[in-house]
Amino acid sequence: MERHHNSVTVQRRSKTKSYRLSYRSGIGAASRLGFTPGLTARRLNTSRKAPKSNNITEKVTKEQLALLVKTEWKLSYVTPLYQFRHTQLKSYSRQLSAFIAAEKQQGLAVDVEGTQNRFRASFSLVQEMTESVDDAVTVLIQIHSKPLIARQDEPRRPVWSGWLTCINGNLEYLRSLPKDFICLPLFCSSEAGGLTSLVKSWFQQSFDCCFGPLEISHTSLQWLMALWTNCQPESSIRQLKMIWTLPVEPQLQVTYTVDAEDAWQLWSSVRKENTAGAGEENSIDIEEVMSFMQGLKGHFFRHFRLDLSAGRLNEVSTALGSAKHSGRIKFSNSKYMITTLMLLTECALLKMPI
Repeated sequence: MERHHNSVTVQRRSKTKSYRLSYRSGIGAASRLGFTPGLTARRLNTSRKAPKSNNITEKVTKEQLALLVKTEWKLSYVTPLYQFRHTQLKSYSRQLSAFIAAEKQQGLAVDVEGTQNRFRASFSLVQEMTESVDDAVTVLIQIHSKPLIARQDEPRRPVWSGWLTCINGNLEYLRSLPKDFICLPLFCSSEAGGLTSLVKSWFQQSFDCCFGPLEISHTSLQWLMALWTNCQPESSIRQLKMIWTLPVEPQLQVTYTVDAEDAWQLWSSVRKENTAGAGEENSIDIEEVMSFMQGLKGHFFRHFRLDLSAGRLNEVSTALGSAKHSGRIKFSNSKYMITTLMLLTECALLKMPI
């Protein structure tokens, strides 16, 4: 049954079984990392900087920017990389190309420079997309391929992309790492025919690291809603859209859409007075985020007599981007990518098992 009323869609779905695998990656005894101050006991920061516009178009090439903002990325966390060198990207390109070709050809010897190699990997730097001097430079990986049946002069086409980044990482943790380790904890990948698994396998073998899935928690989704809504005066969010799942039988899915100006008025009403001094940056507190959410839930309950507090927030989206609990993110506006990546970097560091 589906019902439309103003900006709300309620949809019942037939009962389906779902299984969630609880994943807790560990570092084996042979790992070179050893012990570092643990982050998993920490929680998300209860206060963070208010979003500010970053014109990364001055720092990132047009080709890289077009890729970053047009793709829906699947998120993972990755533990620190052992002896990864930003100066060795050409060598890594050759090694990954050979690894993929060998795996695709079931281990047969492969000449990476040969014209018969369908897959060609390339590493590049996304220069200056950082927030602090301790952040490692973002690394972009692209894989190009030819069809199985192709002319010899037919160019390779992009079939997979991924990148590793660290934006405003926890300083205590970053500075505690041994000098041979580089921390790029957030891994974003497009999905294409198992290539993500091959890339992860090569990184694990080459740099003694571990990958794990990175979901976007209920709290993190609420943070993104508040951070994006806060940008409304400078860059219209058009609308604030939420998708909720309520625990009833059969399952009830609610799509809740709020006009940009209505969302901004509610957000403005819960914002505390700006107490930042001269030269200081304004901040947003978790109490403001929770008050914003309570206002949205209260408005919904008054109109539809459904309590969203009993459900789970699965997805949020605005004109600036979209995020899903399953661990998918899409950037639709480059000006506020850094703000979003700061939160996601924090989430990745907290998820790591070390």
